[in-house]
Amino acid sequence: MSSRHVVCTRADIGECEAKRFELNGHAVCVVRFEGDDIYAIGDTCSHADISLAEGEVLCETREIECWKHGSAFSAETGMPLTLPATQPVPTYEAFFDGDDVVVMV
Repeated sequence: MSSRHVVCTRADIGECEAKRFELNGHAVCVVRFEGDDIYAIGDTCSHADISLAEGEVLCETREIECWKHGSAFSAETGMPLTLPATQPVPTYEAFFDGDDVVVMV
């Protein structure tokens, strides 16, 4: 069963920005694109133990790129889009509730 976590406010995460949060023992990367377009995925690259929140956010394609080896992941599905990663990262429901950013883990 998922639990609801208020992780930050709308003002705390800018457009085309990612932030890392620890929720119930899960490292989660919250990515905001244009406007209210927000996603949450597992924060650890499936290729190496690297935080995805530290990587580049590719707004136009809704991806986040691991800074270490360049693997890009879909923020929508968690699927790797470039090598060397071949395994997806988990995805979580994320949404705005007023000015709060909520993630279900």
